[in-house]
Parts: sequence; C-alpha cells; structure tokens
Amino acid sequence: MKVLITGAAGFIGMHAAIVLLKRGDDVIGIDVMNDYYDVSLKEDRLKHIEETDKKGTFTFKKIDMADRAAMEALFATEKPDAVINLAAQAGVRYSIDNPLAYVDSNLVGFAHVLEGCRHNDVKHLVYASSSSVYGANESMPFSVHDNVDHPVSLYAASKKANELMAHTYSHLYGLSTTGLRFFTVYGPWGRPDMSPIKFTKAITEGKPIDVYNYGKHQRDFTYIDDIVEGLIAVLDKPAQPDPNWNGKEPSPASSKAPWKVYNIGNNDTVELLDYINCIEKHLGMKAEMNLLPLQDGDVVATYADVDALIEDVGYKPGTDLDEGIAKFVSWYKEYYS
Repeated sequence: MKVLITGAAGFIGMHAAIVLLKRGDDVIGIDVMNDYYDVSLKEDRLKHIEETDKKGTFTFKKIDMADRAAMEALFATEKPDAVINLAAQAGVRYSIDNPLAYVDSNLVGFAHVLEGCRHNDVKHLVYASSSSVYGANESMPFSVHDNVDHPVSLYAASKKANELMAHTYSHLYGLSTTGLRFFTVYGPWGRPDMSPIKFTKAITEGKPIDVYNYGKHQRDFTYIDDIVEGLIAVLDKPAQPDPNWNGKEPSPASSKAPWKVYNIGNNDTVELLDYINCIEKHLGMKAEMNLLPLQDGDVVATYADVDALIEDVGYKPGTDLDEGIAKFVSWYKEYYS
C-alpha cells in the first residue's frame, strides 16, 4: 500500500512512517519544516526514518499544505492509496497569540488534503483530531458520543472543524474518513514545546518548571507506540456507513456516510504532580516548581473512553505511565547528551 503522511517530520508522523515502512508499505512524507520549534529535531526525525528504510520506499517532499497548487500536484503525481493527515499547527496556548497560523494549516491545508483525496481515488483518510475538542465538557471519561460544540481554544475549534469538513466529504463523495482524538501523547522524539521535554530539560538544568492550575491538572497520558499502533489498526479498517445511525437521534461518532471518530487514550487519568514525580524518579532529580493559575484555553482534565475503538477495531492502548516515562527519559539522555 502507498501511504501519504502529512507532517512526516513530526513526532507522531515519524513513528507512523517507521511502522509502515517496516511492514512493507511505501510511504510518501511531506512537511513544511517550519520553525515553530527547533527544525534540527525535525531533520533528525527524517534521518531516523531514512535509517529505518531498508528497502528505499520512503520519499520526502517539503510542501506547505496551504499551497494549493503544490498539493494538487502531489496527489496527481503520487496517487496514494491512503492518507494519514498529521500536519497541523499544534499547541493550545500558541493559538491564543497566533490564531491565523491555525487557519492556514488546520483549515486551508486540511481542505487541500480532502480535495486531493476526493479527486485521486484515495481509499481512506485518517486524520488527527484532538482531545481538546471536548472543551468545556465536564462528564468523565470523555466519550465520542458526547457533544463537542463548546471548544475553549482556536486549536480545539480547528480540530472540530476538521471532523465536520471530513464528514461533508464522506457524505458528498463517499470518501472513507476516520478522525482520531489523541490524548496527551508523549514518548521519545516528542515536541520540545510539550511538558515531557520542557520539564525534563528544566529539571536537568536546575531551573524551575511552570506548573499551571497549581498542579491539579489531570491528563490521560498516552505513549507514542500505543498511539501509532491504534492509528495503523484504524488505517487498515476504513470507516463504513453505520446502518443503525438515526437522524432523529444522531450519534456524534458515526454517520450514514463512511465517517467515524475515535478516542485514542490510555483510558486512565493522572494528576500533573504525580506525572512530575514520575519524571523526577527516572531522572533521579527533584523539580523546583512555580505553581501558577489555570491558563486561558486549558481544560482541567482529560480522560478517554475508548470503548468504541475496542469494539470496532479491537485495540486498546496499554503502556502505563511509569514504563513510558522510563523509555522517554532514556531517549532524552541519549539524544540531548
């Protein structure tokens, strides 16, 4: 199978590309390689993919998804069988200061992906959504059957918009689309703007870490290998119309069109202070903490109900936090030595 991965130089994109290459798929990776964070990390991820690519079936192209002509040419030339869309402007807090970056990448860019799939006979589009779409919801655990019409950041709103845009293409053109709501992904090769690297870097340098909501945040931390395993399992099972879908009592997670949405999380919740303690344990160092109030755009807690993923795909993430943090810290020490 030929698979196009957008955001291939990203955290999840790199890991997904490696798994697909190892099982024998051809992978075309694209990435804009912007400087939202250190470009050298993205370059090293690409080198890591290439080192894994024993059969020479990985192709990389530097492309901005917001470039309509470039995206049209990409799809027309490569003709992928399936697409994994991971490219996006990420970050809840960054969206407050730079909202238009999310419009260009997460909305305009995603529209170009949908158009490419529509016009080039793509069999399945799997795209990254986010646990952030649950926004002001307080019912735990978050279920794909919950209403998600109250986002609290533009990043979350853009991900909800992706789900709606995908449904339109599934309905109008029969394009099979599956959205994956990722829950706090962590692990080796992660983004430096996310808490594992930020906290680990500060602790090892003897600097204080900023701990928002006074450490009372709760998160469903999900190890990268679990995310990718679930993603590939979903990729191999294109969304189908739900024969039981009822327009009078519509499910938010399925449709009469070939469209589905799933949570991928560890189905557990950990308090931020316990998470920090776990990093301290594996570093053998203590953190100095600046306890700060809740930031705009943040949600207090996330917790994934993964029943739909288990029922439809037969997969449930299972790496516990202690094991995952141990692997992350080991990678961090080697990479940043």
